[in-house]
Amino acid sequence: MNLHALRLFHVIASTGSVTRASELLKISQPAITAQIKKFEKELSLILLEPQGRGIRLTDAGDKIAALAKRLFAVEQQIEQLARDYGQGTAGHIRLAATYLPAHFLLPTWLARFKQQYEQVEMSITTTNSSGALRQLLSVEADLAIYGGLPEEYPDTIQTEELFQDELWFVVAPNHKFANRHLSLAEMMSEPFVMREEGSSTRERLFALCRTYNAPAPKVALQFNGLHEAITAVIAGYGANFVSSLVVREYVARGELCRVYVDDVGLTNVIAICTRKDEPLSPAAANLVKLIRSSPV
Repeated sequence: MNLHALRLFHVIASTGSVTRASELLKISQPAITAQIKKFEKELSLILLEPQGRGIRLTDAGDKIAALAKRLFAVEQQIEQLARDYGQGTAGHIRLAATYLPAHFLLPTWLARFKQQYEQVEMSITTTNSSGALRQLLSVEADLAIYGGLPEEYPDTIQTEELFQDELWFVVAPNHKFANRHLSLAEMMSEPFVMREEGSSTRERLFALCRTYNAPAPKVALQFNGLHEAITAVIAGYGANFVSSLVVREYVARGELCRVYVDDVGLTNVIAICTRKDEPLSPAAANLVKLIRSSPV
């Protein structure tokens, strides 16, 4: 079937006039008439017939016009969908995030994003660093937001640092180490409340001890979430090594106190990770652009 001819017929049927169709399509009336005659011959049907000084649809023409209207309405929907996806105003973003950005940064970022791009669907998985990296590598996630990069990651992963914050040792206010200056070895004499294996911050602490030849930390309590680990320390047991983003308000309110480990200063990297040489979808690119411009 000649879809170009069907489109001409659709415009004639919609306007009720060959003259009007000629004006809208900027095609001469003789050319349109010739195309319609050829189309009728292809279908072995008469679609239009004279009526006074104009034309009218035959019964077959009326039914084909109704189907053509539906067809070209779907075409418009497809074109609109393509525009929306191309501009990133529609689509589906699969996001993996480690606990730090998931709890303390993403809620604000995603609220701002959805205010601008309401039609974009999002799937968000909160996991540890190993889990986020695994999802990115297995193409289960389009991008990952890391709080603290792993010590090693494949060459196929590209990272973009957003900002850095400090890593702090914290204890309860009544703890013997509260607000004191200690060596790393002295700090390691205290039991730690930590996240599960695979947590970037936990791995950073063990790496720190290896670097400075200090004893490895004794992980006396282990939780799968930041909140639980912090709550246990606030209750008075052990110490934690954690991003300042997580605990700075607790410290400001006097619910936790810092321990200052001399000659050891660490920063925590907040970064966007993507697969190298693989372009993001327009929707995901819009999210990254918003995150880059968002204040912390």
